[in-house]
Amino acid sequence: MSDTTNSKRIAKNTLVLYIQMFVSMLIGLYISRVVLNVLGVEDFGLYNVIGGVVAMFGVLNSAMASSTSRFITFELGRGNNDRLKSVFSVSLLIHLLIALLICVLAETVGLWFLKTRMQIPPLRMQAAVWVFHFSIISAFISIINVPYSAVIIAHEKMGVFAYFSILDMVLKLVVVFLLQSVDFDKLKIYAMMLVIAQVIMQIIYWGYCFRKFDEARGGIKWNKPLFKEMASFAGWSMFGDSAFLLFTQGINILLNIFFGATVNAARGIAVQVQGVISRFISGFQTALNPQITKSYAANDLTYMHKLIYVSSKYSFFLLLLLSLPVFLDIENLLIWWLKIVPEHTVNFVRVMLLISLVDSLANPLVFAAKATGRIKVYQSILGSLLLLVVPLGYVALKFGLPPESVFIVHLVIVIIGQIVRVWLIRNMIELPLKEYLVQVVYKCFIVLLISPIVPFILYHLLDESIYRFIVIVFTSCISILTIGYVLALDKSEKLFLIDSVKLIAKKYK
Repeated sequence: MSDTTNSKRIAKNTLVLYIQMFVSMLIGLYISRVVLNVLGVEDFGLYNVIGGVVAMFGVLNSAMASSTSRFITFELGRGNNDRLKSVFSVSLLIHLLIALLICVLAETVGLWFLKTRMQIPPLRMQAAVWVFHFSIISAFISIINVPYSAVIIAHEKMGVFAYFSILDMVLKLVVVFLLQSVDFDKLKIYAMMLVIAQVIMQIIYWGYCFRKFDEARGGIKWNKPLFKEMASFAGWSMFGDSAFLLFTQGINILLNIFFGATVNAARGIAVQVQGVISRFISGFQTALNPQITKSYAANDLTYMHKLIYVSSKYSFFLLLLLSLPVFLDIENLLIWWLKIVPEHTVNFVRVMLLISLVDSLANPLVFAAKATGRIKVYQSILGSLLLLVVPLGYVALKFGLPPESVFIVHLVIVIIGQIVRVWLIRNMIELPLKEYLVQVVYKCFIVLLISPIVPFILYHLLDESIYRFIVIVFTSCISILTIGYVLALDKSEKLFLIDSVKLIAKKYK
């Protein structure tokens, strides 16, 4: 398949995913506001921290999901249909085993940790246990769904993926509407209804994949060599994913131990804002990631490098486009959005946005590394580095520093991690280091350095109002788009951008 055809497919898939993203973002913002107001700050914080405990046990699934996605996409790139069926079959078996293991661990070790180590008000312990059990059921469903969502993305059926994602958000919106009318404990009911919505979505995923993909009809079959190959890849993925989940949930637990559920609520809001904004680039990256893996499988490293440069720069600029006005005027945005804003939320959001900008450069390299299948050294070093966040954060809090200090530690480690990541991956995929530094790092830095100047000046000159925010959004867009297009994109990248705009115009003509 030619680069031009691939570019058109990427542009089309990106458009579909961005439509899905905008719809999901609007629904998600409304849901967050209503849930915070209905549950209250304390119960909202409890829901976030309890879900985090269950997520810690999900590290096994996260690693296996990465393995499943990589192997399915790789075999599609090679065109090996028999091997593809075996990969899907083995992945189903592995995910079922992982789901059962996580349920056992969560209902024993996790429940003990919840009751004896978490800082939960005694009167809310029963509700917390309810939420914990429902969170485990939710985790089980999510785990066994992984092969189905992976095969949809690997086949680049982004329209279907987008429709399912929107339907998922609509079901959650229905849950929120129903939540406002119940008289029973709202925290318990919220957790239960989310599980019901998830069961409905799982049935839809199963039905679609069974009808559309041959590999999804084979059931579970044992294949020992493939099992060992996928498990080995997953094992090293698990180390890196463990580090990520342990330090993210470790931060949550540290904040709970030192400051209580209110600060957890502030972090929960910050994470939601980060998630909404990061979703702004997820559509583009989701459209590109299968092409990165398939180009490596086809031994087309030149095209793979090109995809990494494009994905890194576009992701960074798109994220900066949305992050800059939010970073400047986040205090007012939170008041307009939530009405009740927990202390520390503003600072948490600002640091999380900076972390997201660094991560936007990391994601294409992560997928490139996993495409090779040789991730032992890569995951060992990066995982060990990321694990430093929790002990360093603990030391900072022990010295009496404010909760923001943990987020600063996180930011510093993420920056160091990106430097190490580039250094490691250059040999794995024969990445020209100088070319990457010039094409990606230098150009992103130039745009980051110049584009905020005018919005920053206007933020301080204009009086606080909705008008000021609109002006900041407008000037940020003009500044980033102009500087990015002129200084950061080469000829082929400009053509890709123009083709994408033409596709959008044709779609809505």
